[in-house]
Amino acid sequence: MSFLDSLASAFKGGGEPARVPISRGFVSPWAGLGATAFEGGPPPFEYARSVRAAFLDNPVAQRSVRLVAEGVGSAPLLPCDPALAALVEATSAGQSLLETLSCQLVLHGNAFVQVMKDAAGRPVELFALRPERISVVAGPDGWPVAFVYKLADRSLTIPLEDEDGWPNLVHIKGFHPADDHYGAGCLAAAEQAVAIHNAASAWNRALLENAARPSGALVFDPGDGAVLSPDQFDRLKAELAGAYAGAGNAGRPMLLEGGLKWQSMAMTPADMDFAALKAAAARDIALAFGVPPMLLGLPGDATYANYREANRALWRLTLLPLAGKILGAISEGLSPWFARESGGARLAVDLDRIPALAEDREKLWAQVSAAEFLSVAEKRRILNIGDER
Repeated sequence: MSFLDSLASAFKGGGEPARVPISRGFVSPWAGLGATAFEGGPPPFEYARSVRAAFLDNPVAQRSVRLVAEGVGSAPLLPCDPALAALVEATSAGQSLLETLSCQLVLHGNAFVQVMKDAAGRPVELFALRPERISVVAGPDGWPVAFVYKLADRSLTIPLEDEDGWPNLVHIKGFHPADDHYGAGCLAAAEQAVAIHNAASAWNRALLENAARPSGALVFDPGDGAVLSPDQFDRLKAELAGAYAGAGNAGRPMLLEGGLKWQSMAMTPADMDFAALKAAAARDIALAFGVPPMLLGLPGDATYANYREANRALWRLTLLPLAGKILGAISEGLSPWFARESGGARLAVDLDRIPALAEDREKLWAQVSAAEFLSVAEKRRILNIGDER
């Protein structure tokens, strides 16, 4: 089928529409070249270095990621399909699948769930793979056909589907406007703010290690035009490093010989305004990860009236959309097994069991209860508490 035929059949009514070739990995037939399989490249930033600088070295970024990941991981699920919910709610070494996938999505922008099956071909476990080790392999039309998992010098090719046409792996990704195969994570947007915050912390530490004083210079001025010999210069430099550098020597008086005087050269911390710069970087990090700064203990935040409002905003604006993306992708990927038995694979967060949203639920109950034009059955459906019995 030609490209134009595929494009036409995709918009025809009836039957299953054909996939329109996508740009990445697809070679236009007008170029006179055959289309070949394409293995997607790495994300557009150095993930290993970035995640080390953010999650391992930066307290604001790590706390932001933990608030999001642990919040999604602790979200209660509706009892729509017990078997499907049991797969998703399973834990590994005390960490839930949802928590792992949330952390991978906000950091990397991609999460890959391998569907482990038994001898009969039914899913028995969902396992989250390291996203930085996986590359997408696209077919001639640009759509993914397999995934390559790389570890050191070894690689494993995982087909998109098994022999029965059921998925082996579910790819969850954040939206990336310039990439067909990989998503964009929050870490990429927060990378510059993390670098600024880490640099400010390193500057403050260096200031403490140098007696918390502005640096300066020892000026040699004997008045007769003489200069220090190399041995004298080296001895003076060694004495300064050994006797006056470090927090333990803070405030120690300096003894200067004839012809030497101390001249301060550096700007003060107030002039450099590192405190304000560091606070602004911290707020940018929180903004990138979708966490209200108040929840991170950052000063100067008056956006929310209190901590409870900030916590509710975190759930409404960040946690619930992320949980919906993950649960929706897993439901779609596992629908071939569970749709036939339970009438549709569905995973959703139980909003009634989230303490941060209790006030919203209370208001809804009051509004529905006061609506006299609604029947009892209609009120129960609105409140999602089942049919009247």
